[in-house]
Amino acid sequence: MAARAAGTAWRRTLPKSAPTKAPKAAAPTRLSVRKTYKLYVGGAFPRSESGRSYVVNDAKGNFLANASQASRKDARDAVVAARKAFSGWHARTAYNRGQVLYRIAEVMEGRHQQFSAEVAASEGLSISKARAVVDESIDRWVWYAGWADKLAQVVGSSNPVAGPYFDFSLPEATGVVAVLAPQDSSLLGLTSVIAPAIVSGNTVVAVSSYERPLPAITLGEVMATSDVPGGVVNILTGSASEVGPWLASHMDVNAIDLCGIVDPEEATELEIAAADNLKRVRRPAE
Repeated sequence: MAARAAGTAWRRTLPKSAPTKAPKAAAPTRLSVRKTYKLYVGGAFPRSESGRSYVVNDAKGNFLANASQASRKDARDAVVAARKAFSGWHARTAYNRGQVLYRIAEVMEGRHQQFSAEVAASEGLSISKARAVVDESIDRWVWYAGWADKLAQVVGSSNPVAGPYFDFSLPEATGVVAVLAPQDSSLLGLTSVIAPAIVSGNTVVAVSSYERPLPAITLGEVMATSDVPGGVVNILTGSASEVGPWLASHMDVNAIDLCGIVDPEEATELEIAAADNLKRVRRPAE
């Protein structure tokens, strides 16, 4: 009994701070999956054939990512993909094209948070203002989707003729349209030049804003999962001043939108280059 009591007393005198369990091992640190921003050509995401890239900073000058810098060969590949996709896209019914454009809006709505974060970083906007920009971009896709099966009624006409027959004027797609997107708008400006081109059956080769390309690349990811056939929309990142002349002089491009060129002299040079095959040219507002 005395030994047992002594043992009990000894156990009671142990310091309270004595460890009773082995310490847990620290959880391993997870490495983040860094995103590689690529071009969007023919429904795929290739790197630039030149192997070049450039640094993309946010509105405050902080590093965001490295983006592929498209070359002449990339532009030519995009035109080939757009031409290949034109016949199938143009042959679809206007109703079906409207469904596809609406699907783009649906997928963008599901990635609203990602678009908002990229627009906020690219354009230096507050997150609330960035959300408003994304809302407007999505609404614009819905608006053009509604126009898909109405263009023929609004633009077309029944022409009076002196004879026992009918004469109608119907709108036809132009073909492959090159677009130099606005430089000061990362998403809404790009949407505003791509949507009206593809709704009527054209295919597009677009050069995104040089300093704000990330939302454009994400838009390409949306295109790839929105029932848009590969090649209908092709998005290049890089300098519009570098790629623009090759698109303007390309003999298989039927029209070019110069809204991303702010220098009037540069726009005039591109317009002269486009005259070789009688391209339709849309000059930026001066």
